[in-house]
Amino acid sequence: MKIHFTGIGGIGLSGLARFLHQEGYDISGSDMVHSPLVQKLKEEGIEVFVPQKRENITQDIDLLIYSAAVKSTNPELQAANALGIKAIPRREALPIVLGGKRVYAVAGAHGKSTTSAILASILKDANAIIGAESKEFGSNMRYSGSETVVFEADESDASFLNSNPYCAIVTNAEPEHMEFYNHDLELFYDTYKEFLKRAKVRVINAEDDFLGSLDLEAIRLYPSRDIRIIEHFLKDEEPHIRFELRDFGEFEVWGFGEHIALDASLAILAAMREIGLDEIKENIKNYRGIKKRFDIVQKSENLVIIDDYAHHPTEIEATLASLFEYARLKGIKKITIIWQPHKYSRVLENLDRFVECFGVDAKLVILPVWAAGEDPVQIDFASLFGKYDPIFADRIKKDTKGLRLLKQDRELATIDDGLVVGFGAGDITYQLRGLK
Repeated sequence: MKIHFTGIGGIGLSGLARFLHQEGYDISGSDMVHSPLVQKLKEEGIEVFVPQKRENITQDIDLLIYSAAVKSTNPELQAANALGIKAIPRREALPIVLGGKRVYAVAGAHGKSTTSAILASILKDANAIIGAESKEFGSNMRYSGSETVVFEADESDASFLNSNPYCAIVTNAEPEHMEFYNHDLELFYDTYKEFLKRAKVRVINAEDDFLGSLDLEAIRLYPSRDIRIIEHFLKDEEPHIRFELRDFGEFEVWGFGEHIALDASLAILAAMREIGLDEIKENIKNYRGIKKRFDIVQKSENLVIIDDYAHHPTEIEATLASLFEYARLKGIKKITIIWQPHKYSRVLENLDRFVECFGVDAKLVILPVWAAGEDPVQIDFASLFGKYDPIFADRIKKDTKGLRLLKQDRELATIDDGLVVGFGAGDITYQLRGLK
């Protein structure tokens, strides 16, 4: 069967394409621009076209799968319709990928990529398809040929309902992506409940107000009483945490912060159905973080640069707590936060919390909103965030000296010392790495 992926350069679609490629399907794909991920897919033997155009779609294609970002005007989608080729969105393709598998599906507004990657490290013989690149296996997909799949399940378009969960793990159910749910909280929560009901085994963070209220049989984690943080420490200059989970003893995992211990604990409780406790304690040490989550992209004598995907106030607050602990252990006093707001709708829906989430112990730099296809909305960042006395830059440019802050191609300042963290789900990750 030949399957073409329109939007294959995205982190979600590329994982499915890689998995089906390993399963023996004939895979091709396309994206609008070249990227490091597109290049990797080519090196793995997948034919990728750039840009997207009608000519990429040929009669021998049996199925076209497209990302959520693809609109009806897309030339490849139109070509498939004209040729009578079946075209389905990513969410409808999940039964093809996951049908018949023993799926450990991880969902939640925050922490699902980390929890998925930790669980994949623990269940080292399982397949894994996650929404980030695991540093352990250098990809968002690991193929083992087994029937077990660790899968990051997406609530943003309710596609987690199609993930065929054997075990459903939910980190939290904070309302997000409410535009998809027509801003209907009851519909949002009912969808989470339906996801959990479809699983034979459920593991939940029971201190989440909604999850804790559910009358469903589940393995319930109560972080405030079940987890005890022993210490944060550096190992080979990398962040690690040691914690106790219930009466199961001590665990050590990469990362800083209570949220890491929570994510790891959910993964541990899920994995106990598959392997023994001693093996879990050993395997979890294989986890080395994921790209764009507290991702240390430079460690020099004077300057440390960290890239973090956090684009919601809850995520930013959790990462900043870890960041200040890292700075304390490293003896770093100067901290700079570079924030690229992600989507006008998210900023507006969480405006009050964004205004308060950055704290006062760092210098704040604000980049233009990464619209992600949304129409621009006027937001008075200067007034709203005035208490931080922020620097407003158009972009950042990495060079041998550090990070240059640019506005209309004029240099505002250069950051060449201290600790810098970049927050956002847009192209800030490439700017911090000097790739854009």
